[in-house]
Amino acid sequence: MLQASKLIPQAQGLAPALVRRAAHVELDWDVRQKSRFDATASDGRSVGVFLPRGTVVRGGDVLITQDGSLIRVVAAAQTVLKITACADHSHGHAHDGAFDLMRAAYHLGNRHVPIELQPDHLKIEPDHVLADMLRSQHLTVTEVREPFEPEGGAYGQHSGGHSHAHGGRAHDHDHAAHDHHGHEHAAGHAHG
Repeated sequence: MLQASKLIPQAQGLAPALVRRAAHVELDWDVRQKSRFDATASDGRSVGVFLPRGTVVRGGDVLITQDGSLIRVVAAAQTVLKITACADHSHGHAHDGAFDLMRAAYHLGNRHVPIELQPDHLKIEPDHVLADMLRSQHLTVTEVREPFEPEGGAYGQHSGGHSHAHGGRAHDHDHAAHDHHGHEHAAGHAHG
């Protein structure tokens, strides 16, 4: 079994032709959020993935095996709930579709639900209770089979740092040590 312990996010710095020719693994979200898993590549080779704890694998990332092979990661289609703004105005609800989606994202975020954000829709893993809540907010909820790429969140896999400018001077800083989400946690509950 090949071992892969390195990941290149979104194939950064690799020649597109090399990435296209590479074998691939098609993985759903449940597997990609783990840092250790086994998979079978498109060329039939078994691959054991051993990444640093907390690493999340995204569609478009490239794994590097111990023999130097590249393995492209494809986000597999899986059953998800696709949430769109209601197009039916007959229920008397004066609304703006973008605002309705923003409100839904707020409520889902408060429940710490993995959520994929797109300009015209949201996606979550199937949950009939959440689907009913969203429908009560005049949103359309449809079960579909599509790749799922939820947001990493403020405390996701990235370092938490970013760059920006103040008064024309650019600088970097890190927010990883700050707690800005505004609520307390019960014992034993933490973000990770």
